[in-house]
Amino acid sequence: MIDNHDISDILTQYAKLYELHDGNPFKVKSLAGAAYNIKKIGEPLSELSEEDLLKVPQLGKSLAPKVYEIIQTGTFKELEDLIKETPAGVIDILKVKGLGPKKVEVLWKQVGITSIPELLDACRENRLVEVKGFGYKTQSQILSDIEFKFSNEGKFHWAKMENIVAFMDGLFNDMEEVHQFQVCGDFRRLNDIVNSIDYLLVCDNLETISDALCNGNFELIDCVDDHYQLTYLDTVFIHLYKCNFDNWGNRLLELSSTPEHLEKIGYSKNLAEQDSEEEIYKSLGYPYILPELREGLRELDIAEKQDQLIQFNQLKGVLHNHTTYSDGLNSLEEMTLFARSLGLEYIGICDHSQTAAYANGLKPERVLEQMKAIDKLNAVYTKEKQPIKIFKGIESDILGDGSLDYDKDILQLFDLVVASVHSNLKMDMEKAHARLIKAIENPYTTILGHPTGRLLLLRPGYPIDHKYIIDACISNHVAIELNSHPYRLDIDWRWIDYAVTKGGIISINPDAHQKEGLDDMRYGVNVARKGYLSAENCLNAKNLIEFESWLESTKKKKLG
Repeated sequence: MIDNHDISDILTQYAKLYELHDGNPFKVKSLAGAAYNIKKIGEPLSELSEEDLLKVPQLGKSLAPKVYEIIQTGTFKELEDLIKETPAGVIDILKVKGLGPKKVEVLWKQVGITSIPELLDACRENRLVEVKGFGYKTQSQILSDIEFKFSNEGKFHWAKMENIVAFMDGLFNDMEEVHQFQVCGDFRRLNDIVNSIDYLLVCDNLETISDALCNGNFELIDCVDDHYQLTYLDTVFIHLYKCNFDNWGNRLLELSSTPEHLEKIGYSKNLAEQDSEEEIYKSLGYPYILPELREGLRELDIAEKQDQLIQFNQLKGVLHNHTTYSDGLNSLEEMTLFARSLGLEYIGICDHSQTAAYANGLKPERVLEQMKAIDKLNAVYTKEKQPIKIFKGIESDILGDGSLDYDKDILQLFDLVVASVHSNLKMDMEKAHARLIKAIENPYTTILGHPTGRLLLLRPGYPIDHKYIIDACISNHVAIELNSHPYRLDIDWRWIDYAVTKGGIISINPDAHQKEGLDDMRYGVNVARKGYLSAENCLNAKNLIEFESWLESTKKKKLG
């Protein structure tokens, strides 16, 4: 069940604790770098033997045994030793965004703060203001970050729950006592954030099912006759609901819809029992509503057009991808061939621009070098039996004043420009608007990348008036990115309907930094469907000829 991201997180925790206890700075840097690189390994490390792990370049002889121990036990000895030496509350403080090990060491060893409640009190009483390295601004930010952390406790990314749901599906399939089951709740509605994993079961006895599960990594928390609550690995809440075949439809609808949706369709618990959701909708005079739409918004208005919602197999191209030219894991050729293996007709390479030095951003001379490489590959790939075309793009940083990251003579060479904010994210709305609008109005901007800069559950986006920014994009013929990385999913799906209704176009981009990352577009498709997006309003659902025509026509409108 453990994946590369889990391994990376465990090693990151070790690096932080090691630094907290004044470990060797060079080893700290090495550990942090290894943890970062493990996230970019496409091959699941959990499937490798200890001998094979030794051959992974990102690990080496010193780290491979630790990774193997993590895979087997979920931890490793050196980490456990450091955890024993550290107050549990201090470990919690290390999880507060913006507080590195050195600052936490000051709070712990100099100020005597050993828990988040104590840190909150210190902030509220202005006791950090005089502490070296802190001050009013830092104190205020710590308070804000703690509040954000607390508000997201017990929540998970949909993608993170996918493997757990597959695991549980397998368990229930193998249980003779389970006659029928279906995951429901947030997961079935394809929510970007999942609060718990909910299952509806037709079974003989929930207690028997619970006992079987609790022999493993599950723990029973509470139970009544038809509802058992468990935890998985002490973190994820699992709800098991029991019903019979006759009222399967009623319970499944109740557990897979928001209260607002049930109210909108006039559903009542007094409704006659039905064995399917379809029969319930029919009895209420409505067509079947897909689970991902059951939010109590405009689902009834578009009920007859549900078959037009975007599907993964309708995507014809993939835009906003990184290669080894900047901070990607795979080469230009490897990314392109993988895109072709998915049946795509084109790929847009958008490595980081020159200001992004941390990501090996491209200086003008390297831009030209990459363009020559693309020309050579296009000369081959566009003429093969299964052709694919590479478009020359860039993910240009939006600089502090809203400018793009190159002069006009370089910008005009790109086929497309994804303009994104990566630095100085702590802006008020006025500053964010000024910066974004200038970038949107730049005639070379093709797509506005991850419009709010958010990282779900990790970092709130900078504040924007979504309608104002969307309207500006439409007026300036700029597509809006739905960044499909499961930690971003930015633009939020709740604004897609407004954008499309106003005539905007959405580009479902993976922001892939390795070839397997192209598959992240399916997470974008999930939430795009919640926002009523159709292929007609999706930029990369256009075939190659249509996409080229769109690029040409928008450039003419913007540049004359």
